[in-house]
Amino acid sequence: MIYFEPGIYVVVEQIEDERAPHPLPLASGFSTHFAYRILGIYTPSETSEAYFILANDDDEIWFISNRHFRAYKILTDKDDFKVPV
Repeated sequence: MIYFEPGIYVVVEQIEDERAPHPLPLASGFSTHFAYRILGIYTPSETSEAYFILANDDDEIWFISNRHFRAYKILTDKDDFKVPV
């Protein structure tokens, strides 16, 4: 079971090497100008990778490796998909 704190917002810190997990957030409609609310977490059983479920700037839902993000804030009073940083 994976539990995460409701209202966690994360910022993009994309890994820039040849082993970076795909998809890359900055090539998938995310920006360094916003913090994104984590909508869920997915961990496929065949891998040790964890994916955050987030909405990008076009309100598309994406599964992006958690390794591309850093914690920003816990904002339990917000229900926005993203907030300016």
